[in-house]
Amino acid sequence: MSEELVPHPKESLPGPRASPREVWKKGGRLLSVLLAVNVLLLACTLISGGAFNKVAVYDTDVFALLTAMMLLAALWIVFYLLRTARCPDAVPYRDAHAGPIWLRGGLVLFGICTLVMDVFKTGYYSSFFECQSAIKILHPIIQAVFVIVQTYFLWVSAKDCIHTHLDLTRCGLMFTLTTNLAIWMAAVVDESVHQAHSYSSSLGNTSHTRLAPDPERAGTAGGDPCPCSTAICQIFQQGYFYLYPFNIEYSLFASTMLYVMWKNVGRLLVSTHGHGHTPSRVSLFRETFFAGPVLGLLLFVVGLAVFILYEVQVSGERGHTQQGLVTYYSFNIVCLGLMTLVSLSGSVIYRFDRRAMDHHKNPTRTLDVALLMGAALGQYAISYYSIVAVVVGSPRDLLGALNLSHALLMIAQHTFQNVFIIESLHRGPPGAEPCETPPKEPCQGITFANLDAIHTLPSCPPTPRLVSPNPESPQEAVAIISAPRCHWRRRCLKDISLFLLLCNVILWIMPAFGARPHFSNTVEVDFYGYSLWAAIVNICLPFGIFYRMHAVSSLLEVYVLS
Repeated sequence: MSEELVPHPKESLPGPRASPREVWKKGGRLLSVLLAVNVLLLACTLISGGAFNKVAVYDTDVFALLTAMMLLAALWIVFYLLRTARCPDAVPYRDAHAGPIWLRGGLVLFGICTLVMDVFKTGYYSSFFECQSAIKILHPIIQAVFVIVQTYFLWVSAKDCIHTHLDLTRCGLMFTLTTNLAIWMAAVVDESVHQAHSYSSSLGNTSHTRLAPDPERAGTAGGDPCPCSTAICQIFQQGYFYLYPFNIEYSLFASTMLYVMWKNVGRLLVSTHGHGHTPSRVSLFRETFFAGPVLGLLLFVVGLAVFILYEVQVSGERGHTQQGLVTYYSFNIVCLGLMTLVSLSGSVIYRFDRRAMDHHKNPTRTLDVALLMGAALGQYAISYYSIVAVVVGSPRDLLGALNLSHALLMIAQHTFQNVFIIESLHRGPPGAEPCETPPKEPCQGITFANLDAIHTLPSCPPTPRLVSPNPESPQEAVAIISAPRCHWRRRCLKDISLFLLLCNVILWIMPAFGARPHFSNTVEVDFYGYSLWAAIVNICLPFGIFYRMHAVSSLLEVYVLS
């Protein structure tokens, strides 16, 4: 349990004049943000330029930039760890809300998958070492080192409120955050270019089979100078592309944790209220009605089957594509509809919740809310473009009706789920509600040695259960006023959060691992044209995929707080 910290005297005294430390705090943040913006724009320029054949920016240039950024970030992390280890007073406070265990656990899981991906990429590029640049083999090796160092750093230091070398620390954290965003952009662009090559080369067959990109995308047009002809090379080629979603999520998870650390640099007051309250023991299905977990697991299993069936059908004959789309849209409509109703139910339950709203300053919660709202804009954009294409376009068939229903429910589900999650994150911890409950809801766990004291509590039942430690001495009996371990509202909220969590996981798996009904269904492609629609999907869909995984993290915290 973290101790309550006292505000610094300079922060607590009102007055028109701000302290020099506070004035330069804004200047130091501005300096680090300017550094991050310039580095990020340079990375964006090279990454986007290297995605096109007609631009004289080669993928080796992109790999060289990312490798250099990861080396610098890793060196700074080592310097940070050594400095804080040698100076015990460097971190006087730790933010109890930052870096919860489920977020760090997800970071470790995605980090392990990223390491496996780096092994596959190293094996893939080593298969034709003779015609490859050395930087392509060096890049995944450096990335593996960077992932190991950064994961350890965030595991042990995510809660730090450091108070030494403030400006250097802010710049280092922002540079490391920018490095993760550059890695994320490179993976997203690589994935988008691969999908574009697959669909443009398939002509009438909208195959979604994942293939590695050309080893020399900017190479000669006469053919592939480095063919992947061996069986082991093709295994590496297929394997690392299937692991790209985990690398993407790892970079985003790390970026969010680094941002919270950046906000906590030099922080003097850490509130321990509300958000971030974690019980000592967390059992996944404890104190639930089991309806939410069971229904969520059922939809998860059915969703996996639908996803596999969809991939097989759209990759096969042309006649089976529409059947696969009907199955895919039907499942998503049912899942999104149930999620919308469940989110609405959770918001209604909160109307009867006695817990007070927590308005304390909390960088972690502020970031969670901003990411939920911002990431949802990607799916909002795709849905509205689809609605316009279906309504204005000429086809009026079953597939068009399913597409329209899917887009409308996607908007509704994101809206009501965000309302539920944000309201949940702003609620106080369990036990924060007042004890003035109706007679049928007794106070929990109150023990009285004096039986006469019971009658002074109108909120407690008039007939408590009597327990005597000594059966032969009834006068020594004590009254124990007991209640159910968890109120029915809490149980409902736990069921709702677990159900939404499992549904968001399956809705993350589908697009993250290759489901692209946006192209298999030709309504939007015919209406907007392939180039414009591909740009819309490739820009907005990564944010929609990130939204699902970030919602999973937030819903897990909602479950703990309920």
